Amino acid sequence: MADTGKRDNSREVAICAENITKMYKLYDKPGDRVKEALGFSRKKKAKEHYALTDVDLTIYKGETVGIIGTNGSGKSTILKIITGVLNPTKGNISVNGRISALLELGAGFNMEYNGIENIYLNGTMMGFSKKEIDDKLEDILAFADIGEYVYQPCKTYSSGMFVRLAFAVAINIEPEILIVDEALSVGDVFFQAKCYHKFDEFKAAGKTILFVSHDLSSIAKYCDRVVLLNKGVKLDEGEPKKMIDIYKQVLVGQYQVDRDDEHNLLDDDEVKAKAALGSVNPELLEYGTMAAKISNYYVTDKSGTVTTAVIKGEKWTLHYDVEFTENIKAPIFAFTIKTIRGTEVTGTNSMFERAFLDGVRKGTKKTVTFTQNMDLQGGEYLLSLGVTGYEDDKFQVYHRLYDVLNVTVISDKDTVGYFDMNSKVEVK
Repeated sequence: MADTGKRDNSREVAICAENITKMYKLYDKPGDRVKEALGFSRKKKAKEHYALTDVDLTIYKGETVGIIGTNGSGKSTILKIITGVLNPTKGNISVNGRISALLELGAGFNMEYNGIENIYLNGTMMGFSKKEIDDKLEDILAFADIGEYVYQPCKTYSSGMFVRLAFAVAINIEPEILIVDEALSVGDVFFQAKCYHKFDEFKAAGKTILFVSHDLSSIAKYCDRVVLLNKGVKLDEGEPKKMIDIYKQVLVGQYQVDRDDEHNLLDDDEVKAKAALGSVNPELLEYGTMAAKISNYYVTDKSGTVTTAVIKGEKWTLHYDVEFTENIKAPIFAFTIKTIRGTEVTGTNSMFERAFLDGVRKGTKKTVTFTQNMDLQGGEYLLSLGVTGYEDDKFQVYHRLYDVLNVTVISDKDTVGYFDMNSKVEVK
């Protein structure tokens, strides 16, 4: 398990979880639970399932911390233990601050009550007084924006109405700590935008946010730190981009705690030489089965000159070579572009572009180029490269290089967001 790091005693702690373990007993038949409880069976009837094992977690006041991991990794379980919904089998939890939690769609709602009644019910369950809820009622109703349905029984609500009302209560009573578990995936895009704007307000106000999400772009954008769980164990924690890259290795079954360098991967001299040019990351992250190996990667501008800087609006080309050490039925060549904070902005591959759908034999070498206009805003970006494919319908990573190249986009006109719409404006 990864080193969790030392606690920063100069900062005030909002949440501290120490050695948290959660074990469930699983029974093949309902009657086995009763027999074991009454002592009628000497033989153990239950199988022990550990949702969490010795997880340590420290969240400081004012931080926005994300928790990521595959399904069944223990993400929701740790949130429920922090909020008091579940008790740990072992370990200690301390919370310094008033929590508002949105863990499950409609949790805490009485289906026979109308929306107004449920606002007061939920607010009271969170520990807020009637006056505090009275003062915030108008803001809650405006944020939820479900109209006259707020006077109807909640059993008549759609799932979207549930999440709107629940999130409006959770975020507008202004807790010191906000905990959210995937709730935003239910709302429409406009509601999600409103929620994330509220996140920005919370961060600016120095509130603490802890949330679980499969939306890695949101994790990269909003989080100061990310915790990576896998099968109930904390693999690592740290800055978002690094944790997201490790998570992607976990997803394809190629993460190793102690990686050996038997297949590694790029020649040291090649890395150092390119790093000296300032374009290649000397501490790049790479992994794969090595049935294909990427090398000799670089960027050229519209004139074909190798460069690390591209002028916005002009054509540019990404080049890399691939050597195959095994027969591959249908390799897929790919690249993605990220911001320096790790948000994936765009990318493509040879399958999407229908550019190369052939098989390749062992010993073959291929040169891959992607040519396009540079429409990103001015700034610094990171390029990642990959060769993947499918074998018997199972996805395979042959070689991936994360954040291997740095490209600077030079611009004399930047618009809103990540890329330029290149709009033609007429005013008559």
